[in-house]
Amino acid sequence: MRAVMVALALVGSPVAAQEVAREDGLDAWTRIYAVASHPRCTNCHVGESGRPGWAGLGYGAERLHAMNIQAGESRIGAETIPCRVCHIGASGPNSVPHAAPQVDDAWRLPPVELAWRGKTSVEVCEQMRDPERNDGFDVAGLVEHVRESAFVNWGFVPGGGREPAPGSAAALASDIEAWGAAGLPCEDG
Repeated sequence: MRAVMVALALVGSPVAAQEVAREDGLDAWTRIYAVASHPRCTNCHVGESGRPGWAGLGYGAERLHAMNIQAGESRIGAETIPCRVCHIGASGPNSVPHAAPQVDDAWRLPPVELAWRGKTSVEVCEQMRDPERNDGFDVAGLVEHVRESAFVNWGFVPGGGREPAPGSAAALASDIEAWGAAGLPCEDG
């Protein structure tokens, strides 16, 4: 079933016209995981604790978000203090260090099933290729998410002294296409 979904997702893609070897797919996955495991992603891709991180922000050692911030069940922030109280849901320059970050989207944590912080490459790989554990995305959906998401794109140019994720959104989308064309291989799977 997954092979059919991958094949359908790649119709019309430049990668679909090529055959991608498993090793090339694994190389693409290595680059995908370098992004997924970067603090720009793992600060918010957290589990049931709902505690975002403060890593790669220029504050020194990795730590949890200050002020004991915990997202509520809705994942939009504590039910009485949503993320948008401090984070700005509009595009802006993000040029001032330690200022509230601005992204043209509604601030929230990803769903619990998308928690990546502290997980191995194999764990994230198996999670990301499973639509039941990746918020329902097929390969085409993952590529579209990477290309269109204001949060994903901001992660590569966060400004304000924040450490950017490696590469670019375009390179990540290309790697996801190659990984999909190779059959979504994981190192041990």
